[in-house]
Amino acid sequence: MKNSKGFYFSIVLSGLFALSAMAQESTGYKVGDKAADFSLKDVRGEMVSLSNYEDAKGFLVIFSCNTCPYVVAYEDRMIELHEKYAEKGYPVIAINSNDDKVSPGDSFEKMQERAKAKNFPFPYVYDKSQEVIKTYGATRTPHVYILNKSGEDYVVEYIGAIDNNYQVPSAVTEPYVEKALAELMDGKKVSRNSTKAIGCTIKWTR
Repeated sequence: MKNSKGFYFSIVLSGLFALSAMAQESTGYKVGDKAADFSLKDVRGEMVSLSNYEDAKGFLVIFSCNTCPYVVAYEDRMIELHEKYAEKGYPVIAINSNDDKVSPGDSFEKMQERAKAKNFPFPYVYDKSQEVIKTYGATRTPHVYILNKSGEDYVVEYIGAIDNNYQVPSAVTEPYVEKALAELMDGKKVSRNSTKAIGCTIKWTR
């Protein structure tokens, strides 16, 4: 009888852990969700919101930072994406959500230094409260969310990685973001609307 009770207890406990894991996985935006606007300060001291871009057809919202080697490897490609697609209506907005007490290299001042050194052509904003990243559900840097305008709403059409080779740009065989944008601009559904984001973990406030 004791063994039976222990068995049932383990089953219940396993079920609770499974439900907890499912709840964690369900947080944040999914493809098809409508993205809420935000207002965050960029490295120039200006407030940036989606509503600032009256002519935008969508956005490449990229959760980024200063210190992650994966982000560093992708910075030039982020610049290229903005320069290629901003004029077509899909600008990049890079968001740093890392807690600067946990990761001092991701402070606002360090963001300003990095943006100046790389001459970022896109807004680089600080999500100091971490409310925006919690809303989106990003877990890595870089983590991309493609938003597409539908009426007055911005709908999430893709979530994941920029491409399939962070180390060697010339070796990329799956340019996920560019393919998704090409399909959206052709009025098609995104054929591969999610991939696994590869990068550094978010430095959450303790």
